[in-house]
Amino acid sequence: MATRILALLLSTLLATAATADDRDATTIVKDAMDHWRGLSSDTVMTMVIHRPDWERTMTMRGWTKGDNRSLVRVLEPKKDRGNGTLTDDNSMWSYSPKVNRVIKIPSSMMGQSWMGSDFSNKDIARADDIVDLYDHSILSSDEVDGISIFKIESIPHEDAAVVWGREVLSIREDHVITTHRFYDQDGELVKTLTSLEIGEMGGRVIAKRQRMGKVETPDEWTEIQVVSVDYEVELKDSLFTLSNLRNPRD
Repeated sequence: MATRILALLLSTLLATAATADDRDATTIVKDAMDHWRGLSSDTVMTMVIHRPDWERTMTMRGWTKGDNRSLVRVLEPKKDRGNGTLTDDNSMWSYSPKVNRVIKIPSSMMGQSWMGSDFSNKDIARADDIVDLYDHSILSSDEVDGISIFKIESIPHEDAAVVWGREVLSIREDHVITTHRFYDQDGELVKTLTSLEIGEMGGRVIAKRQRMGKVETPDEWTEIQVVSVDYEVELKDSLFTLSNLRNPRD
């Protein structure tokens, strides 16, 4: 009897510890997403798409407000100026001045390339599905240059409509994501987002330069570098509308 009681107590303690770890892992992931975006943000960035025989550079401006609204607009080069992507809750639209047409992007195309880069439409939207639709657990905790880094495995719920079989993130104690690995349904690594430069901008420490690369094409990659960023800025709701996507006023 005493052995059974001890075993029951031990299993209860282990279950409680696992729940606490899962909760901590979820908090770490959520804090990292919130840290990058802030309550609102206004960012200017460059994107370099590198291929073995050519390279393309774009300058973009992006705005975010809350958890679900974002707008990204191309500033340069001139031939791409005005191309934009709007995300509002679970809906996403793109606009091209050349055809003067707003197109709604179906959920089936969220995993497709954004403007020929190694980032997907979902990456640009920076949706928070990983927080709500995944279970998170801490795989390890290490210290590098005096900073704790948590390695977290994120596995989607069985009924979650997501592309990836699992994702693994390395997140510093100051909420900066150093690597983000994406695995397919068979457990094979498909692509990795790596922070190449970390520093202070906009009053907080962020990943200033990140590279997305696919395993199958190691000599192809896309880098995004933050030129300037302001957080907790006052943004009008009218900024995140289809009308403003087509005819910028804000």
